[in-house]
Amino acid sequence: MKIPIKTATRRFAAALLAIAAASSFAGICAAADTTALQVVVKYADLNVSSTAGATALYARIHAAAEQVCRPFDTRDYPFKSVKAACIHDAIADAVIKVDQPALFSIYNAKTKISKPIMLVAR
Repeated sequence: MKIPIKTATRRFAAALLAIAAASSFAGICAAADTTALQVVVKYADLNVSSTAGATALYARIHAAAEQVCRPFDTRDYPFKSVKAACIHDAIADAVIKVDQPALFSIYNAKTKISKPIMLVAR
């Protein structure tokens, strides 16, 4: 005798499979950093030491992160959280690479997460 599986159970099973797939995909991406998608964000035209310039650069970085993380764009909840994490990590990495105090301030204000300023003497 077969017991019918309810729709909620099917959705739960599908969600678990999606989470497992996302986790394995994230692991593959982390292991293969050389194949990570990248977008070059140009900012030579901006004065990133000013608030206005840093705000404009943050907007460009955010748009680039959205573009890079677009493969995770789906209606499934597990992938939404993966996409959000992807965008957050991409923005944080870019802010650290640019290494400008004004950009750190904009990042901290937008994300409510404090990133330390890591200036390097040149």
